[in-house]
Amino acid sequence: MNKRVYGILGIVSRMSNWNADFTGYPKTTSSGEVFGSDKAFKYPIKKMWEQQGRKVLYLKSLKLNESKKGETELIPRSLKERYEHIFDVEDLKKEKDSKAVLKNLFMAIDVKNFGATFAEEGNNISITGAVQIGQGFNKHCETNAEEQQILSPFRDASKKEGKDNEEKEDAKASTIGTKIVSNEAHYFYPFAINPATYDEFKSLGVTGGYTEEDYETFKDASLVAATSFSTNAKIGCENEFALFVETDRDIYLPDLSQYIEFQKEEGKNTILLKCDELLNDLQDKIHNIEIYYNPYTTVLEGKIKGAKKMNIFTKKEV
Repeated sequence: MNKRVYGILGIVSRMSNWNADFTGYPKTTSSGEVFGSDKAFKYPIKKMWEQQGRKVLYLKSLKLNESKKGETELIPRSLKERYEHIFDVEDLKKEKDSKAVLKNLFMAIDVKNFGATFAEEGNNISITGAVQIGQGFNKHCETNAEEQQILSPFRDASKKEGKDNEEKEDAKASTIGTKIVSNEAHYFYPFAINPATYDEFKSLGVTGGYTEEDYETFKDASLVAATSFSTNAKIGCENEFALFVETDRDIYLPDLSQYIEFQKEEGKNTILLKCDELLNDLQDKIHNIEIYYNPYTTVLEGKIKGAKKMNIFTKKEV
């Protein structure tokens, strides 16, 4: 691929939890800003690729393991076991050809896009990904966390009845859990794609480099993966915005998400594209600009010359 790509990927979260910390609340910085990690965005993309039958290495998978006591337990595969599973390798430790391992790694669609840290005995390999995604900050100033109590249909069998009535009733009662969501949040992730990252690996003969097909595969998944990933916590999360700026290979753009503002309005919301002046000044170095958004809920403001505006659901020009 003889170009670079810069852009922004936007996610809306309504009464859901796009990216929780270890307390269950939406992730925040030390100053209280709500954000989502790059891992939160990559995960539904990788799940989509896996469901399409593609090889995905960095994804949790389970196996049944028989212990020394003869008991069978369900446990996650190690990185070594995951590699052996998807590439049909008997024992990675016996693989002494690092070139063969590198070729396999580049056959995994997530490694081809996001890179890999493959720290296994005899094959300690680091691949910087052609696609780099930053942290997605929430641009909606009225985001609040909501905690809901959930009544389980089951009692806690570990609780024993005590002597007093309160302890007896507590042991018989159904358990209560919690679900924590954001009332509404709008995350905007910056990303950059640099095909030159793989030039050294191309010279080693382990990959053909980052191609147009790889880019289209990433682009297609990044536009729909959040919407398609309907777990209990993510059912209110959807792709709502994307900006793709294709440039010459020698153009270096900053984090474009810093030029985005979101305003909650009566009726339709407004996304302000304040990167128009920057991009308009580089028109002779830009090949193509595409903006995808939800026209049913959102209005765009900003005059980027030559930008195609597309419906993020239908992919038709607006």
